[in-house]
Amino acid sequence: MRLLKVATCNLNQWAMDFDCNFKNIKESITQAKQAGAVIRLGPELEITGYGCEDHFLELDTINHGWECLKEILVGDWTDGILCSIGMPVIKGSERYNCQVLCFNRKIIMIRPKMWLANDGNYRELRWFTAWKHKDQLVDFQLPSEIAEAISQKSVHFGYGYVQFLDTAVAAEVCEELFTPIPPHAELALNGIEVLLILVEEITCTVITKDATVAAFITIIFSDGCSCVVVNGEVVAQGSQFFLRDSEVVLGQVDLDAVASLRGSISSFQEQASYKNTVSSVLVPYKLCQPFSMQMSLSNPLKINYLSPEEEIAFGPGCWLWDYLRRSGASGFLLPLSGGADSSSVAAIVGCMCQLAVKEIDNGDEQVKADAIRIGNYTDGQFPTDSKEFAKRIFYTVFMGSENSSEDTKKRAKELADEIGSWHLDVSIDGVVDGGSNIENLGLQNIQARIRMVLAFMLASLLPWVHSKPGFYLVLGSSNVDEGLRGYLTKYDCSSADINPIGSISKQGLRAFLRWAAIHLGYSSLAEIEAAPPTAELEPIRSNYSQLDEVDMGMTYEELSVYGRLRKIFRCGPVSMFKNLCYRWGSRVSPLEVADKVKHFFKCYSINRHKMTVLTPSYHAESYSPEDNRFDLRQFLYNARWPYQFRKMDELVKELDGNEVALGETRDQDKSRVNGVGMGIVAAGSGDPKSGL
Repeated sequence: MRLLKVATCNLNQWAMDFDCNFKNIKESITQAKQAGAVIRLGPELEITGYGCEDHFLELDTINHGWECLKEILVGDWTDGILCSIGMPVIKGSERYNCQVLCFNRKIIMIRPKMWLANDGNYRELRWFTAWKHKDQLVDFQLPSEIAEAISQKSVHFGYGYVQFLDTAVAAEVCEELFTPIPPHAELALNGIEVLLILVEEITCTVITKDATVAAFITIIFSDGCSCVVVNGEVVAQGSQFFLRDSEVVLGQVDLDAVASLRGSISSFQEQASYKNTVSSVLVPYKLCQPFSMQMSLSNPLKINYLSPEEEIAFGPGCWLWDYLRRSGASGFLLPLSGGADSSSVAAIVGCMCQLAVKEIDNGDEQVKADAIRIGNYTDGQFPTDSKEFAKRIFYTVFMGSENSSEDTKKRAKELADEIGSWHLDVSIDGVVDGGSNIENLGLQNIQARIRMVLAFMLASLLPWVHSKPGFYLVLGSSNVDEGLRGYLTKYDCSSADINPIGSISKQGLRAFLRWAAIHLGYSSLAEIEAAPPTAELEPIRSNYSQLDEVDMGMTYEELSVYGRLRKIFRCGPVSMFKNLCYRWGSRVSPLEVADKVKHFFKCYSINRHKMTVLTPSYHAESYSPEDNRFDLRQFLYNARWPYQFRKMDELVKELDGNEVALGETRDQDKSRVNGVGMGIVAAGSGDPKSGL
């Protein structure tokens, strides 16, 4: 047997905070070494932080990366352990996203990324160049300060692997894993047994289902959950979300298991016999231990994934905690209407408080120190109860008018009591009294905007009133569907400092409310979820209730379908119409489908300008319309879409538009339940829950 202990590290890095990042790296290496690991893998670009964006263009960022790496190399951090450390490197005139492989106070190899992520949230080609020379390792002259400090003038640079006396190790970085011809296939044929995979978002299932990756000891760093995989079996798995600054996941494995599997696959051996040779760097050192009962092996685990509702609770909860502690703020203020959206935000803050108290109970000193500062605790006190902690750091405000119902006011108060927030009830009637029916929309906008103004005023004044230092961050509570449709007032309570639900669908939030009512202990959320969504901006009348879906002219379920088709499947009006004729054709006529699509695109285009001032939000839903980072489209449209709508009208005429187009069979019913059908519907766009 060749026994090997490996470590993959989840680090809570912060772009451009070199002290924070350096501290986390050193702590993770220390923990890995103390546990006996001989390989340590950390995040991509971990020295600088992944999200530096245009700061990567500054030479200071590159230089500070080398300075931090030098401090690691001159100490004993890399003694007896192979450390893969991510940082940007300039070679000649090009800037590369690199993994620097360090061992025994030397740089063994610098591995530049060969395929760059450049879609969705990712813009790597803006800052980095892809390495294109797969056939060789080249010589790289180290910066003079590094060379002098570690007595090493140059290092191998490029695509290759590290050959130890008893095994071989290579890296695969992010986008490379998802290319049509990924490097790991070639590396496996060259005898590499230990593969270091760095990805920003992945699940263990992706690895375990890949036949080639399965024939490795795979050490994975992933924001989606780090793990260690042996021959397709997960043997160690980290946390998906946590408040701690670092987490080290350890796996104890037998490399002979990999060799045995490969030797049993005839096709693998045949392809390996005429492989393309990958360059390597020889390190005359053994990483493995022989058979010993002192070292146990990690057993296969059942992969543990959080439910979508748990992800909504814990993901934004951790995100809020990070923003709160790093911004220097003393707490949050939320306009709490008693509706589903603002109540979801309140529940997420409550979850954050529960997570903080739990981490303190588990002995995390960093979380404890942050909580003491934020909560203004003195005399050795610290949070021991989440409701007491919420009372110190969370203000909720019900800003009612004559249009507000007693039901929503009551629900807001009950939820605030369950969470523990400091709750206020403020009337804004004096601001919105008067006006005629003609001025109805203007009056609605005034109500919405005055709530935003009051929220920011209270966030600055309330800490002073309660003799607390610092300031409060205002939380927004508009969901992704409202942003897509434009069903919000510009500069209303959708305008805030940050928004934890800005990229979460209405259906996802309602499912979360049902879950949170039970699992977070906030029982009033069940009643809130059951209430029909309403803005309560118009006067209450016995024969009329203002409802969101009536105002919008579409349901939230339909909005989710439109959003997925528009963004994920890149449909314009005509393509969306064609696909929805399949999706809805058994229930509505082509004319009705066309009317729905036209109404959506008209509303989307006339409101697109609102996305340019959208509050920064937690990124979750893949059809987010956020203009700032994710959905880069114009904000001025011809809202009549004359050419596209004319084409739709021609298709409707060809299809005899007033008649239902499709007869639905039992099999079609079943396929839609599973999110499978014709055209783009086959990819899940017909199921509003598929994107969670």
